[in-house]
Amino acid sequence: MAETKGALAGLRILDLCDERGIYGAKMLADLGADVVRPEPPEGDSLRKRGPHSEDENATPVSLWHAFFASNRRFFSLDPENAEGQKQLQKLVDRADIVLSCDGAFAVDAAQLEAAQSRRPELVVVDTTSFGREGPWADYLAPDLVAAALGGVCAVTGDADTPPLKGFGELNFMVSGVYVAIAALSALNHVRQSGEGQRVNLSVHESIVSCLEHVLMAYWYHESLPSTPRIFPRRGSLHWSDSYVVMKAKGGSIMVTPIPDIEAQIFWLVEQDAHQDLLEEKYSDPRQIMATTRRVMEVLQDWVATQDVEPLFLTAQEKHMPYGWVLSIEHVANNPQLKARDWFVPYDLAGAATTGPGAPYLFSETPWTMGSYGDTGADTQALLDEMGWGDAS
Repeated sequence: MAETKGALAGLRILDLCDERGIYGAKMLADLGADVVRPEPPEGDSLRKRGPHSEDENATPVSLWHAFFASNRRFFSLDPENAEGQKQLQKLVDRADIVLSCDGAFAVDAAQLEAAQSRRPELVVVDTTSFGREGPWADYLAPDLVAAALGGVCAVTGDADTPPLKGFGELNFMVSGVYVAIAALSALNHVRQSGEGQRVNLSVHESIVSCLEHVLMAYWYHESLPSTPRIFPRRGSLHWSDSYVVMKAKGGSIMVTPIPDIEAQIFWLVEQDAHQDLLEEKYSDPRQIMATTRRVMEVLQDWVATQDVEPLFLTAQEKHMPYGWVLSIEHVANNPQLKARDWFVPYDLAGAATTGPGAPYLFSETPWTMGSYGDTGADTQALLDEMGWGDAS
């Protein structure tokens, strides 16, 4: 394997994850860790996930897998036979960190409890849907079920529509981020004390942790009388009534008068679009909620007359946090992302394509996208490293 120069260069990680944790393994691999992902001889089932590349001169490749399994080394083994079991144990014994998801390939065969007994410095991050204890411990939860049972779906969509599922698997990307955080936190403890540990990470709890303001309103409603105790589904309208996506000419834009409602009113005065906002009642601080609601009504009328892009740019100049709702076409050609060279080339078995890069830039440890390997592409090299090559 070519020498890596990422921030985690030299760190050895065994990736035994499924969708619930694979984004965490990706984040660590993209930071330069040497991440090995074992696969059954017939290949990882996640390689079958769409969409697939359509280059007529190359074998179709799962773009999903190429993204989430980036910068990985792939090792083909069969844990059902003695040789495969020996290989797997060798991988476990070489790893600094093992990332696992219950039920994923080779997790049971890896015998991680025994490995930690042999190697007390080993870090294991074990991801389950609902944790190891509790009445839901054995429940299954693909992304949609995880979102529903985690409370996210309950607060999405309009009051007169069904709850919504976010595009892709955002809930598993949340749990994946926590996998990476947990792994690095445990690694820091090892380097300070020499003591490894097993981290139990729950997808359910990861999702619920993102509902902080929803739960705060439920528990502390008496001290927050201006907010509903149970948040209704209300489309793009924020619980404070002061953030909402509005229609403009040529698109949509998230609009808010926060944090400086007086500056927003002054901007409307400049545009001669203030209507009745200069009336004395709207300057009474005791009427701030009524003032906010009226400002939002006036903004709705005014925004509908404005072209979306210049409105967004002017708002940014005035330090008003408007957010232009960009289409996927706009995001794919975004000048900010282009200026930072964020989109990077992916080499998919001879088929060149472009994909998302890293959400960080380190000044001293540059990030690179490695080549994407087929099933077991690195098996022989890893066997040689472990002393099992032809010369063994």
